[in-house]
Amino acid sequence: RGGRSGQASRSVFVGNIPYNATEEQLEDVFRAVGQVVSFRLVKNADTGQPKGFGFCEFRDAQTAESAIRNLNNTEMNGRLLRIDYASNIGEGKDRDRGGG
Repeated sequence: RGGRSGQASRSVFVGNIPYNATEEQLEDVFRAVGQVVSFRLVKNADTGQPKGFGFCEFRDAQTAESAIRNLNNTEMNGRLLRIDYASNIGEGKDRDRGGG
């Protein structure tokens, strides 16, 4: 059964990430709301420098919803993290689609 109001997403977009933050530090922040499956910090393909955003995947959609509700505008190294459903951002719009 379950409601079918759009597909509940387990992934969230995380924006405004400080450039000196590591994936491990970010996972620690998101573990406050539940089990993190993975965190991917998006980096520039040429320089390897973080682009200031990433994606966090949780064990279930309820945890992702909790992260958006409770962690949006959390301060990290002087910046406020911006958190929303990954599906609202359109991950596929990245122009540099080059393979690893």
